[in-house]
Amino acid sequence: MADSKGNAFDFGLFKKLLSYTRPYKGRMYFVGLSAILISVFAVLRPIYIEYAMDKGMQPKDMDTLLYYIGLSFLVLLGESLFQLVFIYFANWLGQQVVLDIRTKLFNHMIYFKKQYYDKSAVGRLVTRAVNDIETISSIFSQGLFMIISDLLKMLVIAGVMLYKSWQLSLIVFVILPFILYATRVFQRKMKVAFEEVRTQVANLNSFVQERVTGMKIVQIFSRERIEREKFNDINQKHMRAWNKTVWYNSIFFPIAEMVTSITIGLLVWYGGLRAVENDVITIGLVTAFIQFSQMLFTPLRQIADKFNTLQMGMVAANRVFGILDTEARIKDEGTQELSSIKGDISFQDVRFSYVEGEEVLRGINLEVAAGETVAIVGSTGAGKSTIINLLSRFYEIDSGRILIDGVDIKDVKIASLREEIAVVLQDVFLFADSILNNITLKSPGISEEDVVNAAKTIGVDKFISSLPNGYHYNVKERGAMLSSGQRQLISFLRAYVSNPSILVLDEATSSVDSNSEHLIQKAINKITKGRTSIVIAHRLATIKKADKIIVMEKGQIVEMGNHKSLLAKEDGYYRKLYEVQFAANQESV
Repeated sequence: MADSKGNAFDFGLFKKLLSYTRPYKGRMYFVGLSAILISVFAVLRPIYIEYAMDKGMQPKDMDTLLYYIGLSFLVLLGESLFQLVFIYFANWLGQQVVLDIRTKLFNHMIYFKKQYYDKSAVGRLVTRAVNDIETISSIFSQGLFMIISDLLKMLVIAGVMLYKSWQLSLIVFVILPFILYATRVFQRKMKVAFEEVRTQVANLNSFVQERVTGMKIVQIFSRERIEREKFNDINQKHMRAWNKTVWYNSIFFPIAEMVTSITIGLLVWYGGLRAVENDVITIGLVTAFIQFSQMLFTPLRQIADKFNTLQMGMVAANRVFGILDTEARIKDEGTQELSSIKGDISFQDVRFSYVEGEEVLRGINLEVAAGETVAIVGSTGAGKSTIINLLSRFYEIDSGRILIDGVDIKDVKIASLREEIAVVLQDVFLFADSILNNITLKSPGISEEDVVNAAKTIGVDKFISSLPNGYHYNVKERGAMLSSGQRQLISFLRAYVSNPSILVLDEATSSVDSNSEHLIQKAINKITKGRTSIVIAHRLATIKKADKIIVMEKGQIVEMGNHKSLLAKEDGYYRKLYEVQFAANQESV
């Protein structure tokens, strides 16, 4: 990984980045050839101008003058043509590399375990996948190849200058170390500055992402002024980070311009004196050296600017590779496929902790028979939702075993496991797409006819058909065009059409109105029929018909039985929960 201590360049990171260009070697070689030809054409122009002045203008030879002017024009035309080719293919290569890295990054992130996303800000991940990767493209389009082209051009120019006149070359080369030193200092300062810029961009994106998503909460609690002040503070930090880069640019470029002007003055002074003395140095040669010096110093200044671009790209690459190098997957070492399963579930002394040393589940032993409906109840934080997260292997257990039909889920391929389990969550997430696509998730194996038939079966077809465009109604971002009850019905239908062997309902009726609850309860009865179902419920009235009720407290199972047997226990946990909830309902009537 690149560090941010001011080290100008990280060659290990750069080598890793270049590995993405291997499939496009042919284009890279073509870009390299173009850079060589540009250098040759660039150095020929001042030489032909020298010849035009010394062999055409001074002897007043019109034919020779026109000849060298014509050659200069052809060289300029060739240089322009290869500049066009160079710029086009350098940018093409940058975009191709970005396409490959972004695809790899998304494919990597999509398999991260939930624990990674629990600890990662969405805005930062969006910044990595969009902004930072786009910045990487500039390494190729405006940074790397441009720098190589400029360095090659400078090398050729320096060689020609020495061949033409070592005295005039010495003037230029004495000044050159000052430019090189200033450029080096500039590069190191800009590395640190751009690291800070990318950090502040990520902070800004993260803040805006969260506040836009949670705007309803901001407005409900009249937090507009406070959030505005927080945003201004983050924005100020972002501005100050950018101002550092502006300050360094403001110092470097005037110094470089001044040094260039001093060099030209010295060339005119020394070369002019020698030319007047009828020395070997001619006016044409002095003119050529003025152009040579500008062609030597201008790339140096541009290299500093392009190195800024390269540094920003490297900082962005460092952040992106930081995610690509993160191993946050659930180990998918299973070899078995689940097919036509009955649905027997067994938890055997399962222990789990989100944070090491802080157990959330403490030796859970649970048996669920195929086709059985089991409800799990308990106070907040008792570990109810954790059980279903472990069943689908969104997290790895610390110890113990979880079996389905006698097979340890660690021995099953994760994709196969999750295909057999459908989960309906309390907080339903819908994409900004049609109802149909939100139900099928664009699965080619589920047709619109299948969805309509399933909707009629569980009793939600009437509600969907009443919407504009019916099943093709766009629900907008996060399903904003639907009520919470309607979103919940969509999630039930999504689970039902996937035809799971095991169904999990996580607080699926806790935040809906009584009318929607009636439809949802009807849907629950339909989709749980004949399949193993685990229901996590806040409202105890909805689980009276469960075959088995599990009562949890502080990560342990404290009671187990059906509704009637648990109510019969004096001072039982379930009875207390039921009485408290019943009393609360009576008071609200």
